[in-house]
Amino acid sequence: QLYYDPNIENKNLAQKWLMQAQVSPQAWQFCWALLSPDKVPEIQYFGASALHTKISRYWSDIPSDQYETLKTQLFSQIACFSSGSKMVLTRLCVALASLALNTMPEAWPGAVPEMVRVFQEEGGGVDGRARCLALLELLTVLPEEFQTSRLPQYRKGQVRGALGREWGSVCPLLQQLLRRGDSPGAVKARVLRCLSSWVLLDVPLSESEGLVEDCFTALPDPELFDTAVEAIVNAISQPDSQRYVNTLLKLVPQVLSLQEQLREAVQNGDMETSHGICRIAVALGENHSRALLEQVEHWQGFLALVNMIMFCTGIPGHYPVNETTSSLTLTFWYTLQDDIMSFDSERQAVYLQVYRPVYFQLVDVLLHKAQFPSDQEYASWSSDEKEQFRIYRVDISDTLMYVYEMLGAELLSNLYEKLGRILTNTEQASSWQHTEALLYGFQSIAETIDVNYSDVIPGLIGLIPRISINNVQLADTVMFTIGALAEWLADHPVMLSSVLPLVLQALGNPDLSVSSVSTLKKICRECKYDLPPYATNIVAVSQEVLIKQIHKTSQCMWLMQALGFLLSALPVEEILRNLHSLITPYIQQLEKLADETPNPSNKLAIIHILGLLSNLFTTLDISKQEDESGEGTAPPVKTAPPPPGPNPVVVVLQQVFALIQTVLSKWLNDSQVVEAVCAIFEKSVKTLLHDFAPMVSQLSEMLGQMYSTIPQASALDLTRQMVHIFASETDNFPPIKALFELVTSVTLSIFQQGAQTPALKRKPDLFLSESLDVKAVFHCGKCTELLPRCSDVPPVARVVQEDGKLLLQAVLEAIGGGSSRSLMDQFAEVLFSLNKHCFPLLTVWLKEALQAAGFPSTRVTTEQKDTFTQQILRERVNKRRVKDIVKEFTLVCRGLHGTEYAAEY
Repeated sequence: QLYYDPNIENKNLAQKWLMQAQVSPQAWQFCWALLSPDKVPEIQYFGASALHTKISRYWSDIPSDQYETLKTQLFSQIACFSSGSKMVLTRLCVALASLALNTMPEAWPGAVPEMVRVFQEEGGGVDGRARCLALLELLTVLPEEFQTSRLPQYRKGQVRGALGREWGSVCPLLQQLLRRGDSPGAVKARVLRCLSSWVLLDVPLSESEGLVEDCFTALPDPELFDTAVEAIVNAISQPDSQRYVNTLLKLVPQVLSLQEQLREAVQNGDMETSHGICRIAVALGENHSRALLEQVEHWQGFLALVNMIMFCTGIPGHYPVNETTSSLTLTFWYTLQDDIMSFDSERQAVYLQVYRPVYFQLVDVLLHKAQFPSDQEYASWSSDEKEQFRIYRVDISDTLMYVYEMLGAELLSNLYEKLGRILTNTEQASSWQHTEALLYGFQSIAETIDVNYSDVIPGLIGLIPRISINNVQLADTVMFTIGALAEWLADHPVMLSSVLPLVLQALGNPDLSVSSVSTLKKICRECKYDLPPYATNIVAVSQEVLIKQIHKTSQCMWLMQALGFLLSALPVEEILRNLHSLITPYIQQLEKLADETPNPSNKLAIIHILGLLSNLFTTLDISKQEDESGEGTAPPVKTAPPPPGPNPVVVVLQQVFALIQTVLSKWLNDSQVVEAVCAIFEKSVKTLLHDFAPMVSQLSEMLGQMYSTIPQASALDLTRQMVHIFASETDNFPPIKALFELVTSVTLSIFQQGAQTPALKRKPDLFLSESLDVKAVFHCGKCTELLPRCSDVPPVARVVQEDGKLLLQAVLEAIGGGSSRSLMDQFAEVLFSLNKHCFPLLTVWLKEALQAAGFPSTRVTTEQKDTFTQQILRERVNKRRVKDIVKEFTLVCRGLHGTEYAAEY
């Protein structure tokens, strides 16, 4: 049924029933019956699985006098299946491996030699090759089973040590089988897999040296290539291998000898082979660059390995369509750079002499790899390939940024010279791909590194207008490069006039939406004090593209943020004038929409307009109109006191308040529209802070009406924001207090634990409100918020004294088994809070509550309850310790202490 029933419900039922059967006591009997030769492989597989489950999870059920019988039965079953079903054979090997791990080293010393001996003996009518393959399967699964076994920690250490000692007898056997000329391919492949498995136990590389070198001889065989690569990479990458420097030095020439095979593979377009060889070179370089750099007398060998990896980085073809290898090498370059830079300055200087030229070459290689293919070829790529290429370019960008740390300003000069040459060379036309890649290199560095000191940026800004932009990818990169230089432009505002026209022109092209809008936003944020002369033009172009609906929603929002930054630096009357022209069309549209009957399409339009307003108000902040020309040494000087009168944002909000109320009245039961309305005020409050005060009264009233009609999360969030900012201001306290009381009573009535918690923490005065039902808040589970206040807030103290014991009993009942164990940390928090803030009361309550027989569980003794009480009362500082005490006690209460569940818990 499990394998072949077409009905999925029957399959699921079968799966559930079989899983229960597998762990039942009867499994010991039926598993052997299911292995009988007349059964089909699926049934035999289930028998073998049941056997493994019993041995690995219920080992304690097996009497020690039956170990030997079980072992013998398993050996004989493995012999039977060595020429039978492969999946059943593997499962039986895993079962015997589990038995070995549970009995070594005491009950079954020399387990591995015995396995080898049993399978080398003739007999049972099984041919030698099948016996050999069965032995190798058993030896392969033994370390794998160890990695996933449920052995207790102390046993893991013992067994790992015992397995490590067994490597001495496994290694020669593997080597002998790999070197024999008459060994079949299947045997050699299994030997390589077996090595891969054992090296995960950190067996000493020096002991496996000969075997690892033999793996290299398997690489020319296509049948063995993948398994040999895996074995070599695993052996080289194990953490312990860096101790064996002499072995590593012997491996360098072995890896270098693969260069011929690598070049042939690249010429023949054999991606699998080039990928495998590259993995080996990178594993040696990346894991051991420090150790190999330190062997100064062998510097030429290591440099040759570095150049081999460079060949892999620059492998011909476009990633990911013609090659997938180059991306494997990028981390190596980080590691090598880190290792070089970690030496003392004297040694560093020596290494830099050798490796700086290598890294300059790396930059050329990476920029070549980052180039787009021809337009025709790129058009034939799938969207998945294009996305992989985009991510690959981001990885290259990150690498370039990192390499800059080593190469410094010379790298920028180098890129600038190359760009200058191709843009000014009239004889030889260069491809747009070449120009784009060089600009991409600049952008990668300028995006995250302060290039303000660089003397090539003015030249670069001068070159940008010379680029003939005839392609979307190039235009995008030009935009992003200008955006990356926004901070530099803020220090050199005279250059704005040469790049701003390009950005405004690009705004009208939907294909450049993301790059042009994000660049304008960066310029408006960084250079706003230098933009007033251009403001009219920027607003006009932005309005035009918004009206034409050229951009998608998220870019429209960014554009509004850009305009918010831009307007922040203008005089108030100009801000108001621009706001009027910018917002009026949307207000008119919103008025029209507010009159319509709600439907899905006008809902989207309403949310869009509200979003535009909230994004504009997110960044429109006149409080920061400061003179920032001081070189960062003196504190910024205010050019003028803030203008009198209300903030422009408040002016606009007051004008549209009635309209927003109209929209709300129709859409109050739609959480997305309510969220969009709340966002306008939340963004404005965050930006304006105390300047928002004129709106507090009417907004509090509106919020209260909204929340008491249909409570929504966004209204709670906005309430929390208002309480946080205005509850400590005398003028604004009455409306905020009224709002808070209303929200609390509504929330309590529907018993949804909402946003009171942070509000109560920040403003404990709210507890003193006569209209606040503190008792109800307490019963709502807000104990950990109220308890810290029981000494200084009388209403809280009263509630705790009246109902604290009730709370403690509920907590103890939960710990005793009344609640899920996953909640124990929360109950521990309540106990800790009671202990910290109500210690005298807790001492009495604990004693009284735990006196009751059978409470909180019939499984705990009086002594255990006393110990628990003492442990809890002792811990008034260490919350982590209280959580551990509670976890321990809950296991005792549930009868799970010392079980397998407890170990997982």
